[in-house]
This record gives sequence, structure tokens and C-alpha cells, in this order.
Amino acid sequence: MPRPKSPVRLEWVDPAICSTDYRLKIIGRLPFFKHLPPGAIAKINSLFHDVDVSAGERIYFEGDEAEYLYLVAMGKVKLVRNTASGREVLLDILRGGDYFGSFSTLSGRVHTETAIAQTDSCILRISAGDFDRILADHTDVTRKVLEAVSQRLAESQEIVKQLSAYTVEQRIASALMRLASKLGEARGEGVLIQLPFSRQDLAAMTGSTTETVSRAMSRFAEEGLIRSGRKWVTILNLNRLKELAKRGAVN
Repeated sequence: MPRPKSPVRLEWVDPAICSTDYRLKIIGRLPFFKHLPPGAIAKINSLFHDVDVSAGERIYFEGDEAEYLYLVAMGKVKLVRNTASGREVLLDILRGGDYFGSFSTLSGRVHTETAIAQTDSCILRISAGDFDRILADHTDVTRKVLEAVSQRLAESQEIVKQLSAYTVEQRIASALMRLASKLGEARGEGVLIQLPFSRQDLAAMTGSTTETVSRAMSRFAEEGLIRSGRKWVTILNLNRLKELAKRGAVN
């Protein structure tokens, strides 16, 4: 069988450049800042410091003291956690505009996951002390922060539920839908997911093995649900994939 033609744009690159205008835009879109006026966003921007990170570089490790909140400006970052059995679980893949990390103001004193740059990236970070100053200047931000943390907790609990109660095919289908929702691009009637993402990553995201993922992905392809190649997956039938996630079987 011929290899599927890649739909990936060869010129596509994540530029590690944090321009001021772009910084203002993504900071202003954070759920706890988006209600603030432009002048306040500009002042908050001055408290964020940018860091260029190379693909594969660790931004912080699980168990490190949580001193900063981070924001992806450009690039992709993955969050991983080690289970008690030593298996690495891929929790999420973040893109420009997504925040991550923690400090005591938000949820804890140590990081509960390891953050790794998946591509060359530009990361913005703000210290706990500077974030406390924002809360002092804008007391309504505190409620927004609590709402954001609560939403993140609910999402984490849903992932834990899936890992413990779903079949492997359900977990893989759910993971593909999450990736499509965050990173997908509409291509005709399908949704293209393109990023440096291997079947090993998908196995880590679903608590399975690369062999199991390969078999499931092959079956999805045979059933006309997906088409895939190196560093890309196109979901051809999102509705049927959703049904698979719910019922655990392809009809």
C-alpha cells in the first residue's frame, strides 16, 4: 500500500520570537486577565520575562519548587508525569496562548508534572511575587484565577477517569479528539493535526504501548476514521470517533 501523501506544510515553523504586540495579545487572552483594560495588560506584560527554549529542553521537572507561572508565546510544550509504576504519562500538549506551571498563589508549592519543549519555543514567565502584585492591584483577578484552576482540575479528573475506566480504543479516540480540539486545522471535511507527535507520545497520553496504539490506529484507518503519516493525523470522521470514545467499538 502506498504511503499517504503528507498534508504537512513543509515551510511551517514555530518561530521563537516574542514580539511586544504578540505578547500583549496572548497575555490579554488569558482567562484571568481578559477582562482587564489595555493599560493594565501593558503593565502586566512588563512583569513577564521571555525565555527561548530549544526542542527537547526541560523547562522544569516534576517535584521542582513552583516559583513561576509560564505562558507559551510561540512553539509547543508537552506536560508529562511519572506514575507510581514508573510509566511516563503525557498529560497535555500546549500551544501559543496556553499557560502552565504553578505557584502557591494558584495551586501548590511544587510542580506536579515535567514541562518539556516539544519544538523550539518562546516562553513567557512571571514570578509568584509579581503575580501577587497583580492580585493586589486587581482584586477581581483572584476570582478568575480560582475559576481557571477549578476548570483545570475538572479536566485533569476527566483524564484520570478515562485512564482508569476507558478501553484502550476509547482512550485513543478521546486523546485524538482533545488534540483535534486544541491543535486541529479544518481541511475539507476532515481535521488535520500536525506537530512533532509520535505513536510513542500517543501511547504515553493514553496509558498504553506503542504496539497497541499502532494496532488501534491501523484499525481506525481501515474503518475510514483517520488517515495518518509522519508527524500528522487527519481525522476523517469526527462524529464516529466521538461515538467510539463513548461506546468503545467501531460500528
